[in-house]
Amino acid sequence: MDLMCKHVVLRRCWLALPVIGNRSLYFNAYSMKSNHSVPWYRERFEKQDHRDKGSKSRVKGQEHRSSILKIPGVVTVRDLTKEKLCEHLAQNVVYREGPLLAINKPQGLSIAGTSEEVTLLSILPELQQKLQIKPALQVVKSAPKQSSGLVLLSTCHVTTQKFEDYYVQCRKSGNPFTTFCAVTVGVPSPEEGEVKVVLKADEIGGLDLVVPVMNTSKGSLERREVKRTETRYKVLNSGHGCSLLQLQPMTVFQDQLLVHCSLKFCPVLGDHTYSSRVAKVLGENIYVPVDDALPKTQLLEDSILRRMHFPFTQLDRMPLHLHLHQLLMPDHPPGQYPTHLTAPLPPFFQRTMEFLGLKLEQ
Repeated sequence: MDLMCKHVVLRRCWLALPVIGNRSLYFNAYSMKSNHSVPWYRERFEKQDHRDKGSKSRVKGQEHRSSILKIPGVVTVRDLTKEKLCEHLAQNVVYREGPLLAINKPQGLSIAGTSEEVTLLSILPELQQKLQIKPALQVVKSAPKQSSGLVLLSTCHVTTQKFEDYYVQCRKSGNPFTTFCAVTVGVPSPEEGEVKVVLKADEIGGLDLVVPVMNTSKGSLERREVKRTETRYKVLNSGHGCSLLQLQPMTVFQDQLLVHCSLKFCPVLGDHTYSSRVAKVLGENIYVPVDDALPKTQLLEDSILRRMHFPFTQLDRMPLHLHLHQLLMPDHPPGQYPTHLTAPLPPFFQRTMEFLGLKLEQ
């Protein structure tokens, strides 16, 4: 990807900043007290149990003016007990065949972590018992902690190895096997392409963050201090200054998709870590130096907040709109597996799309 440099004065010093493109910048779970077991991604956005037509109309109007925090709500993993989280995952199985099991996980659920943290691995025994699966489940492929979406599990070591080998071959041959959907603030230019940049993990302001590296030495690559990363992207739909992006990472690196989107001046909606690196000066998009762009609540234009009926005072609760939507499956032997697995978009994600006039063609 070609990079052009503009010199922008910030904090009384000249900085060479990469400008990529010229576009402008800028589930609270369904109540776990529910007395039925309908998966959260199939829940209707409008309540159906009102007694008369007049009350239905009033409630429908109230719901239309409610933010995604209220209707349909956003799953907050840290607020769920292990039992409720296990129940939630059991209700959101999207594929189960032979030794394979796929679930649609909420954002904020990590695969592994500290002993004090509730993770997928920490509740796998309870999940197996609830689903009446006796062999131990192993994680084959998963959406990262901060995003929602697919988690593929297996009870067979041979099957797990087969899938891992298949994904290694996909990566070597340049065949994308994971497809994410994201709502972004801004529309990338061009609307289809790829982001290629070297990234490294760095400590800035006492925080572990990922930063792009403009000047890379052969030695740093060999020592794996930095890594070449690549993401293919495509605008599926756009409207009201936002876009629905398809993202296909060709490499794996911490926070890769979030950083790549910020480099295209279209940070992911709800990204409170890297969106501060994108700003405007005299109407021009600029990339703010990482030392001056520590994580903070993402700021949104009033027009977007009004369309989403989202209160400014609760911007820090805007959920990350990043979802592992599809996962490619091995094609050998033919017919043994579906061509790909799909995890439906979370209800809050779908409602945001409605507010912004974004559509996902099936």
